[in-house]
Amino acid sequence: MARKRTPTLTDGELRLMNIIWDKGEATVGDVLAALPKTHRLAYNTVLTILRILEQKGNLRHVKAGRAHIYHPIVDRNQARRKAVTHMVKGFFDNSTELLVQNILDSENISAEELARLKKMIEKSER
Repeated sequence: MARKRTPTLTDGELRLMNIIWDKGEATVGDVLAALPKTHRLAYNTVLTILRILEQKGNLRHVKAGRAHIYHPIVDRNQARRKAVTHMVKGFFDNSTELLVQNILDSENISAEELARLKKMIEKSER
């Protein structure tokens, strides 16, 4: 049975999307060359993941000779918002408040970061 496709990016998909976001566009070879030695993948694996990303609506490609050049359709912020929305729905009963409370309870947040968060909240209230 085929594995169900996730609406958000998997770790492997995110790794490849980060390369394409950084470069603006990339071929399979460009992505392979940009992967760290600790995360080397086969050409066909990269190609398969890029095709999945295209099916999910994150990338599109144009043909340039024999190569396909992949361009992001979704930017990083859109992908982040989609992932957070998915996480809030699945883990926090669709409650942003529960998400924030969980972060405040379980993470080591510095006083500086907390001050910046307070300013963001105040700004969003205006």
